[in-house]
Amino acid sequence: MLTVEQAAACGVVPVVVLDDADRAVPVARALLKGGINAMEITFRTAAARDSIARVAAEVPEMTVGAGTVINPDQLRAAVDAGARFIVSPGSDAELIREAARLETAMIPGVLTPSEIMLGLRLGVKVFKFFPAESFGGLKTLKALGGPFPQIKFIPTGGISMANAGEYFKNPQVLAVGGSWMAARDMIRAGDYEGIAGKSAEAAALFREMRGA
Repeated sequence: MLTVEQAAACGVVPVVVLDDADRAVPVARALLKGGINAMEITFRTAAARDSIARVAAEVPEMTVGAGTVINPDQLRAAVDAGARFIVSPGSDAELIREAARLETAMIPGVLTPSEIMLGLRLGVKVFKFFPAESFGGLKTLKALGGPFPQIKFIPTGGISMANAGEYFKNPQVLAVGGSWMAARDMIRAGDYEGIAGKSAEAAALFREMRGA
């Protein structure tokens, strides 16, 4: 079973919204070209399931996951399509248990100590801190990390090249999530070189900040 730590090892997890499944494979290859080997395809569009399936089948070196998963039916559909990890905007015990039953890595979203404690009881060690910048950013993340030194965060929401470096300085940050490497307008325009370039910048920043 893939672990969350393995999925997020490159330090940056792009949040990718695809309106057209034909764009999925070129986007995945552009991210790989830039040094990013994990991507979260959100379940916000009708193309999500097919997009995940295409990446899983045609770009096996990309670790593809499903994001914005909010119910068990979506979770099962994502796993059936080939998603290797699941990201949810919140913490739901039923979702966490279903992911465990399917032996699929799960990253639930949290904003409060109570949500973290729920996840810990269910075996979660890595949490999505979301929406990060709207709820205090690093200040809140540090405050949450104090009583829970055993956990890691993947902050998402308002993260960009302008502030990602500050997050990377925090040892409890496993990786950051964001859409700036593969923004929706870039995907629609077929700007795959631009995606590769922004991915390379983000991956290089992570390596620089972590001394990798």
